[in-house]
Amino acid sequence: MALNFSSMRCRAAGWLVGYAGLCGLLGGCASAPKAFPSQEEFNSTVTYSRLFDATAAQTCEAARRALLSQGYIINTAQADLVEGRKSFQPEPESHVQMEIRVVCAPDNPDGSVSLGFVTALQDVYALKKSNNSASLGVPALGSVSLPFSSSNDALVKVASRTISSDIFYDRFFDLVKRYIVIDAHVSSDN
Repeated sequence: MALNFSSMRCRAAGWLVGYAGLCGLLGGCASAPKAFPSQEEFNSTVTYSRLFDATAAQTCEAARRALLSQGYIINTAQADLVEGRKSFQPEPESHVQMEIRVVCAPDNPDGSVSLGFVTALQDVYALKKSNNSASLGVPALGSVSLPFSSSNDALVKVASRTISSDIFYDRFFDLVKRYIVIDAHVSSDN
């Protein structure tokens, strides 16, 4: 009986070793989610905002005109918010869409100075093709899959990023200032 008990212990130990090996193998297949370092540093206040010698409404109107002058379609135009969108096609199977959002806020008690906050988001789309096939059920043969020459083309978003170029925002703010000066000059003539 002792021999039989020892044999059972060896089999149980073999099962445990096999089970532990299987768990280790399956655990190796599961991958931990990829960790990305923090993308935000909160170190620059001049990239995305500027002070303007104009009211918030005048600043947003100048931003609207600046976007229109560059071919943007205005989605939203309010006294304190302007959003515009423009599409580009740099390659035959790529599409880029730029969205610019401007928020205008008073910066002093009488509202004669405003702060303009601007963010530009760029989305990149790629053309993805998928071929279609048809299945035909034939009782004697079973199911037969036949390819045919139809394909669906779809734009799929492959990237999205906030523009962080100081030069990009400097140029935009210079254009906004130009329209504020023009607006102030026209107002003083009346």
